[in-house]
Amino acid sequence: MNGGKRVLTLLHRLWLIAIAALCVVPPGARAHETRPAYLEINETAPGRYDVLWRTPVLSGRPLPIVLKFAEGTHNVTEPARRELSDSLLERRVIDAPGGLAGTRIDIVGLQATITDVLVRVQMRDGAHSTTLVHPSQPWLEIAAQPGWLSVSGAYLQHGVDHILFGYDHLLFVLALILIVRQTRMLLWTITAFTVAHSITLALATLGLVHLAGPPVEATIAMSILLLASEAVRFQRGEASLTSRWPWLVAFCFGLLHGLGFASALASIGLPRGDIPLALVAFNIGVELGQLAFIVVVLGCLALARRIKLAAALERYARPATPYAIGIMASFWFFERLARF
Repeated sequence: MNGGKRVLTLLHRLWLIAIAALCVVPPGARAHETRPAYLEINETAPGRYDVLWRTPVLSGRPLPIVLKFAEGTHNVTEPARRELSDSLLERRVIDAPGGLAGTRIDIVGLQATITDVLVRVQMRDGAHSTTLVHPSQPWLEIAAQPGWLSVSGAYLQHGVDHILFGYDHLLFVLALILIVRQTRMLLWTITAFTVAHSITLALATLGLVHLAGPPVEATIAMSILLLASEAVRFQRGEASLTSRWPWLVAFCFGLLHGLGFASALASIGLPRGDIPLALVAFNIGVELGQLAFIVVVLGCLALARRIKLAAALERYARPATPYAIGIMASFWFFERLARF
């Protein structure tokens, strides 16, 4: 008996430490902190290219990463820089004797960051490619004959990365899991959330719907806070709209979250000739990341039941989790409200 009590006490203390750590970390650093850099190369004449290079700004400073083209490449025009609120934009024209096809572009300094670089290359003959460069391999080789597979692969991976590093969206899904206990109803609820944010993601990306980014992000934080309060009410046994119609609430809030996904997709741009393909691939990536998160959470709960820790979860972890979610959502809301 004493051993069991000690285990429960230890679990309680570890959970409190985890909540404290979650609240101490600066909230702005946790929600979509890994904005990608962006490189666009368009061939305008044989061996001549327009280059657009955008690097995110963190804490008032652009990331210390620079481009290094193959030997023999030189600037036709000097880089023209423009400072935006969240990034540094650079444009220039380069000349590469023999063309860039088959050459390598190094992104010096990328290995010291956690930022990816989305690269789009458009050739005069219509050939194009889209590549996602990671810090673990900070360079890319321009393919001689790129195809649609590179576009879909890059945007699929970016969709997965966005949802797995988008802690606000994951906390919303976690709050749904706390409220919806039946597996079948949870599947319907997550499906409604998926359908809803797929609709607004497509509408916003295609330019049919447009809302300013800061209000959307602040409202997303508020939606998480409201859902956290609903989870608290559910645990107290109080009736609520979410407990009765979870799929309807998930659908309504999913429309809002889709606008947030569209904002992230707009920050990296879409290939002109492959907008539908890139949009579908990005959305599939988001769904794969979301499903992976749900599987991990449900797997951890199943494991806890298997090793006889279900009672500890019900007594300590489950009641504390909605409050931790609500605290983080409150921080995000006021932080984003200040950006208006």
